Amino acid sequence: MTVPDFQRARSAAAKQLRESTILAAARTLGAEQGIRQITLTDIGEAVGMHKSAMLRYFETREEIFLRLTADGWREWSTALRARLEELAAPTPPAVAGVFASTLAARGLFCDLLAQAPLNLERHVSLDAVRAFKLVTLAEVDAIAAVVQRLLPGLTERDCVDLIAAATAVSGAFWQMATPGPEVATLYRSDPRLAHAVVDVEPRVARLLVAMLEGMLA
Repeated sequence: MTVPDFQRARSAAAKQLRESTILAAARTLGAEQGIRQITLTDIGEAVGMHKSAMLRYFETREEIFLRLTADGWREWSTALRARLEELAAPTPPAVAGVFASTLAARGLFCDLLAQAPLNLERHVSLDAVRAFKLVTLAEVDAIAAVVQRLLPGLTERDCVDLIAAATAVSGAFWQMATPGPEVATLYRSDPRLAHAVVDVEPRVARLLVAMLEGMLA
């Protein structure tokens, strides 16, 4: 990637372009190394900016990743709803399978889902938290509307709980499924630790099927 000549943005369009470039670099680094490993300095080096210059566009590294989490919600919600609409027979296993497969295919988003309440929301301004929550609420409402139409036995609250469970467990299981290389080697070397090796998609699917069938019973 060619590093642009980063002079201070003077116009709204230039500022937006700068922010987009920073977000793209953080997205790439996060996908490659994991969110917890990436510092503001790392992102700055990727785009050719000093850390102090980065603070003109984002207040903290957490704000950068919180913005990426909001983007992830929009992208996942769009893909999820499209896949759900394609179901010929929207049974609980089919709906659960779509949730599980679309989340498991988005490792960075799962990482962000786990980090958002633990770290990202705690080191940004209230305005940044508000903007993030409004995005997630809008996407949750859009997803819930589709799920409730496909499974009319569910209440709106059931659908919201389903989405919360799907995103929470996917974020947690993704962390378990991607330990550091040394820990991963340990898990593979000792049969007693086989249970620690997590396959995200089938485990999420099983939990969501049980949850849906219980709600519909």
